[in-house]
Amino acid sequence: MATLTINPVVGASGAIGSAAGPNMGAHTPLEALDPASDAAIMLRVAAGDESGFNYLVTKYHRAMVHFLYRMVRTQAVAEELAQEVFLRVYRSRESYRAEAKFTTWLYRIATNLAVNHARDTRHERAAQNVYLDVPDEETGMTPEIADDELNVEQRILRDERMAAIRNHVMALPERQRMAVLMHKYQGLDYRQIGEVLKLSESATKSLLFRAYQTLREKLKEFV
Repeated sequence: MATLTINPVVGASGAIGSAAGPNMGAHTPLEALDPASDAAIMLRVAAGDESGFNYLVTKYHRAMVHFLYRMVRTQAVAEELAQEVFLRVYRSRESYRAEAKFTTWLYRIATNLAVNHARDTRHERAAQNVYLDVPDEETGMTPEIADDELNVEQRILRDERMAAIRNHVMALPERQRMAVLMHKYQGLDYRQIGEVLKLSESATKSLLFRAYQTLREKLKEFV
């Protein structure tokens, strides 16, 4: 896998409203966009602004690594795949379309890479820790509890509960798992998730409903 050297540029302007892919249609004119938006920055990258690309990498690199880690379960692989995500963004800069949110495009690239990696290494992976440490309203779980508030028995129960959440989320069907990770742990809304997974907003809501329904049933002993 190719390696992309990241040289963060401090102070570059930006925040994205980006494209969903290289073949989305006509370019949105740069002058029609908020100049501080990620979409505008990406269009400037397409025109040769290297500092803008470095800004976008700095802004989204950590989120990409976190998302990919939850998908592939290995930190080193997550880091490598995140590099590949941004390499693909850079290679596609000249065909960028500012018609959907930039993050939608970014997460679609990351999701495809993670799914391909999972399929390629399905028979090689051993069980590894994935920390889903954000409170979840749908499952009623609040896995993150300060250690100094727990006695030994409570810590054991906490660890069992976190392991159960981790195992059941990762055992969901592929699209449900990706949707839950994007929704609960990356903060994407139904529309964005639907664009990443190429589903309608209503189909995305239905997908997440089924996923959370499964999790509530599997985790009811911990609620």
